[in-house]
Amino acid sequence: MPEPENATASAPFSLDDSPIARELADLATRRKALAEVHVEFDGSTRVITVSNQKGGVGKTTTTVNLAAGLASVGARVLVIDLDPQGNASTALGVPHSADVPSVYDVLIEEEPLADVIQVSPESPNLLCAPSTIHLAGAEIELVSRVAREHRLRTSLETYLAENHVDFVFIDCPPSLGLLTINAFTAADEVLIPIQCEYYALEGLSQLLGSVSMIQKHLNTKLHLSTILLTMYDGRTRLAQQVADEVRTHFPEQVLTTVIPRSVRISEAPSFGQTVIAYDGQSTGAVAYREAAVEIVARGQQQSTEGAR
Repeated sequence: MPEPENATASAPFSLDDSPIARELADLATRRKALAEVHVEFDGSTRVITVSNQKGGVGKTTTTVNLAAGLASVGARVLVIDLDPQGNASTALGVPHSADVPSVYDVLIEEEPLADVIQVSPESPNLLCAPSTIHLAGAEIELVSRVAREHRLRTSLETYLAENHVDFVFIDCPPSLGLLTINAFTAADEVLIPIQCEYYALEGLSQLLGSVSMIQKHLNTKLHLSTILLTMYDGRTRLAQQVADEVRTHFPEQVLTTVIPRSVRISEAPSFGQTVIAYDGQSTGAVAYREAAVEIVARGQQQSTEGAR
């Protein structure tokens, strides 16, 4: 029976045109690009403090996953866990019970940093100076100590004089106390993770004010080098608006890579792993590996420009 003359032929639906198919194809392309990346390191050490006094922005998650991402491309990376909660130590699979030598012993007892560093079971390139519960009292104990703001810096400089690492990441507590000041004094760069949600920029001016104060009085080399957008949900207009606002305010510091909301990223710490080890092919792991490569590339570009 012939079709009516006024009937319109509808185009057949194809699974290849679905949003999920496009997302999977994009992820496959990104995985392939990462597999072909060759990263070289110039022998210098970059010391980066990861800080944001606003909780729940992915600070520790960013610290350990960037460290693991860099280790996966050949960098030797040290993570210093300055947060008394010890979440970075947990994610790296490093023991940090009360009887384990830790950053507390470095800051208060002046133990050598080399004596507390452990190798993460995840990679021989991934090192960790763990935190223990004792660190919770370090803020008070440091008040009466000589050179209280410089203790981590002094210990780290001694360690780096005898041991080479390409990156040092310092995971700070969500506060602006003496532990965070020690981190700022020991570092050259500040990396701020910013959650792509309402109130994302709340408290940021206070943090930048603290960085400026440290620059002026304790560490002239310190500067804000990197902002990483985390927990990004591209389906919401709010996430896009927050990302645009942050990029407008900090066009030079914001990484092109954004970290999406990901179940795998949330699950990984409960297994004592980073998402790189837990599910290295997942969207979250790919994003953190891309961010790690971008941080290396930006650092090399800045070094080249500075040498001119």
